[in-house]
Amino acid sequence: MSGAAEIKTRINSISETKKVTDAMYMISSVKMRKARREIEKTTPFFVAVREEIGELLHYMPENTDRYFKNQDPEGIVGRALLLITSDKGLSGSYNHVAIKKAEEQLNAHEDMILFNVGEYGWNYFLNKKYRVAQDFRYSASFPTIWKAKQITNELLRYYDNDIVDEIDIIYTHYMAGKPEECKNRCLLPLDKSEFYDSNEFELPFGKEYYPSPEKVLDGIVPSLITGFIYSALVDSYCSEQDARMSAMKTAGDNAEDILKSLKIEYNGIRQAAITREMTELASGGKALRKKKM
Repeated sequence: MSGAAEIKTRINSISETKKVTDAMYMISSVKMRKARREIEKTTPFFVAVREEIGELLHYMPENTDRYFKNQDPEGIVGRALLLITSDKGLSGSYNHVAIKKAEEQLNAHEDMILFNVGEYGWNYFLNKKYRVAQDFRYSASFPTIWKAKQITNELLRYYDNDIVDEIDIIYTHYMAGKPEECKNRCLLPLDKSEFYDSNEFELPFGKEYYPSPEKVLDGIVPSLITGFIYSALVDSYCSEQDARMSAMKTAGDNAEDILKSLKIEYNGIRQAAITREMTELASGGKALRKKKM
C-alpha cells in the first residue's frame, strides 16, 4: 500500500494548493471590482477637464504652450518612459508583454529615462544597461488619485526643467470581457487636434479667463495628466487582477484534472489490494478445509 499512501499524500497536497488558487481568484475579483468603482467616481471630473481644455484652445489660435506639440520630432533631445507593471508575478504574460514593449522603446532611444511603477518592472530593469530613474519608485497596488498626482509632479519636474522633451507611457488597457491590450501612448507633449475641431465649435458669448487663457491652461493641464495616469494605473491594476484570475482559474482546472487522474489511480490500487486480500482469504480457507479432510 506504499503506492496508495504516496498518492493519498499527493491528493491532499494538490487539494490544499487548489484551495489557495481558488482564494486568490476570489481576492483578485474583489480587488478589480473595487478599482473599477473608484475610477467611475472620478471619470466625470476628468472628462470635464478635457472639454475645458478644448474650449480654452479656441481662445489661443496661435498656441505656443509648452505642453503642446510645437516642435519637430527630430528636435527632441530627451525622452522619458513611464512603465506600469505589477508588484508580483502569478499573472500570466501581463508583465512580460509590457516589459518587452518597454525594451523596444529603450533600445530605439538611448537617451530615454525609465520611470517604473511596480516592483516587477523595477527588479527586472535594476541591473540592466538602461537609464533608470533611481529615486522614482511607486507600488502598483491600490492606485489612488494622490499617487497619480505624485507621479505627475515627478514627471513634470523633468519636463518643465527641460530634462526631457517627451514623456511616453506604457500600460495595459482593460476591457471587460475582452483580451487586455498593452498600449504605448505619448503623455507629453499633447496633441491639439485631440481636444477640438475648429470647424465644429462656437465660442461661448461673454466668457473670460483670468488672468489669461494661457495661465489657466498651464494650471489645468497637470490635472489632465493626473487623470490620465490615474486611469492608466487603474486599467493596469484591473488587467493584472484579470490576468491573475485567468492564471488561477487555469491552475485550478489543471488541479481538478490531476486530482481526477490520481483518484482513479488510487481507487485502482485500493481495489487491487482488496481483491488480493480476498483471494488470500479464499486460498487460506481452502487450505484449512484440505487440512481437516
